[in-house]
Amino acid sequence: MNKFIQDLPTKGILNSVIFWWIERRIREIQSFSVSSAEIQENQRKHLIETAKETSFGKKHHFSDIHSYQDFTNQIPVVSYEEFEPNISQILKGESNVIWSKKINWFAKSSGTTNAKSKYIPLTTDSLRNCHYKGGKDMFALYANNYSETKIFDYMNLRLGGSLNTNQEFNHSVGDLSAILIQNLPLWAEIKNVPNKKISLIPSWEEKLPAIIQSIKTENIGSITGVPSWVFVLLNKVLEDSNTQFLDQLWGNMEVFFHGGISFLPYKESYNKLFSKKINYAEVYNASEGFFAIQDTKSNEDGLLLMLDYGVFYEFIPMDNYSLNNAIPLWEVELGKNYAMVISTSGGLWRYLIGDTVKFVSKNPYRIIITGRTQLYINAFGEELMINNTENAIKSASEQTNCLVKEYTVAPKFMSKNECGSHEWIIEFYKKPNDFPLFCQILDQTIKNLNSDYEAKRHNDITLSKPIIHTAKENLFYDWLKSKNKLGGQNKVPRLSNERNHLDELLFMNQG
Repeated sequence: MNKFIQDLPTKGILNSVIFWWIERRIREIQSFSVSSAEIQENQRKHLIETAKETSFGKKHHFSDIHSYQDFTNQIPVVSYEEFEPNISQILKGESNVIWSKKINWFAKSSGTTNAKSKYIPLTTDSLRNCHYKGGKDMFALYANNYSETKIFDYMNLRLGGSLNTNQEFNHSVGDLSAILIQNLPLWAEIKNVPNKKISLIPSWEEKLPAIIQSIKTENIGSITGVPSWVFVLLNKVLEDSNTQFLDQLWGNMEVFFHGGISFLPYKESYNKLFSKKINYAEVYNASEGFFAIQDTKSNEDGLLLMLDYGVFYEFIPMDNYSLNNAIPLWEVELGKNYAMVISTSGGLWRYLIGDTVKFVSKNPYRIIITGRTQLYINAFGEELMINNTENAIKSASEQTNCLVKEYTVAPKFMSKNECGSHEWIIEFYKKPNDFPLFCQILDQTIKNLNSDYEAKRHNDITLSKPIIHTAKENLFYDWLKSKNKLGGQNKVPRLSNERNHLDELLFMNQG
């Protein structure tokens, strides 16, 4: 008998119901190993059937799609810019464009700090069957790994963004987290803090003190959010309460569910917030959908790709990149880097999300996020990906006893008398005890991880050693503030082939 069932009588009525549901859901998730192709084909067929009478469905002859081959022949793979005219139609008031049901919400994507924002459509189907289902499964898979967990007895601390309403067309536009909080069912809302009113305060600088006052005396067992902004909040809580460790306030704190950016540069900083060991669980959620969840006790095993969320997945091999080379899930290979393509119940069709992933298991399908199709540096043929820099930061920090807060990297292009290099600016919580050694380890670790980088660095022929600047305190915060991008899901772009972000930061750092 499963340990969940054995433990039910001791968990109380509410928790017994929760764990009964978990037991049932885990059995469904376990079927991913044996029925992955069938599950994914059913998702594709349902998406096509639901949207065949939409403008998009008629244009691409959805009624004539009977196979995966038909699907690829009649619908092109597109970027946001290519798909945007469909979204613009909806924002102007048209209906039945890309999905058969009315679209009331748009997640304003702030994955980078480009001036042009992306508006990602959210439907009742995508909220219910993808985003909220992912949130429930996140807790279910965690409880499956830790059957002794007590997180359902306590409150969950969540951090939301801001939400605005387009009065003309009755559209709500804002951060994904804010839209999720706005539409969260009552039964889920009662277990989350702060309350909805505080969570949706538009101004980060007004919201932060309101959150702190509302959560200090709560009995918090779990936290969910983006590591960078949650870390800002938790440090403010410590400062306000004049305590050294968070578990002095929240003795039952057990787990931090994190996503949105890599946790590697933050893990040691989080460990120092608590006097006891807490658990960490990673999720892969984006404005476009909730895609993968850590299903083991270590994220080094990869994240389980969730197959029954109203999302049909395709993948383009990065070593032979072409929009015509997308393949279905059942054709992927282990260890290869892929750009991910999705079709969803939010009305996105063969949409190039911009993330790159690598499969570390096919039974079940588990992935690691390796970077972005655009957030990388390849100015000199070095193919520097974000997982290279994150691991290099981690290694250099551990060996020089420092804590990195934020960083960004861009190329310093070749000149007549100089070869190229990578130029970094790094803000530290705690500076290295040996800065030259930190720089040396960072460079060497990237060489060890990336053979293209190592080849370009050989004898400084193409790339000289990296130029690394130390940022003044709160530089990145002030930079985001200058762009009105505080809080929520706003992120610092780690890597760029252009120097725009870096030059702005260097200029502010001098000031």
